[in-house]
Amino acid sequence: MALKIVQAGEKVLRQRAAALSVEQIRSRETKQLIEEMRQTMYEAPGVGLAAPQVGVPLQLAVIEDKAEYQKDVPAEVIQARERKPVAFHVIVNPVISLEAGEEAEFFEGCLSVAGATAVVARARRVRVDCLDHKGRAQTIRAAGWYARILQHEIDHLQGVLYLDRMMTRTFMTVENFGRYWKFAGRAEWGELLEGSSTDQKADKMQL
Repeated sequence: MALKIVQAGEKVLRQRAAALSVEQIRSRETKQLIEEMRQTMYEAPGVGLAAPQVGVPLQLAVIEDKAEYQKDVPAEVIQARERKPVAFHVIVNPVISLEAGEEAEFFEGCLSVAGATAVVARARRVRVDCLDHKGRAQTIRAAGWYARILQHEIDHLQGVLYLDRMMTRTFMTVENFGRYWKFAGRAEWGELLEGSSTDQKADKMQL
């Protein structure tokens, strides 16, 4: 059963979510929540969904970036995003470490900020220490687009939206993004950042 995705303005999206015990993770209720979140993510569609986005203030998120989501994206864009398919998995009680180095700047969307997108700078590489769906400890090292997904979803667990990190001059409707800027390079849309010296790249995916 798909769940309702709450939108910006709901209090649950601005609260730090509660950690789960191993006993809670292994409970029937959490297993059901994970499966319902998985179906909700697929139907949206998206590549990640955090529990607060369905009104549940818990430190839990589901992630999957299917190969089929990338089939119509030009190869040069895939390469620029450092994007590869990511199998379905669950992260619980994550602690994220951003690795030093160059940041990557791309357009981001969010299922809880429907109809909008903006450029967000993110670390290109991260380490995430967390528990999996069975309560087992795991360490994830991710780069490129996968690292962006993890940062976006873990932000949700801290009450943070991409709106807090976006480059405000790039904020726009998804409709206008698709009409004017989808897959465009810096030369085509650089005027959006007039007065900024930061180089940008464009993308759209609901996270």
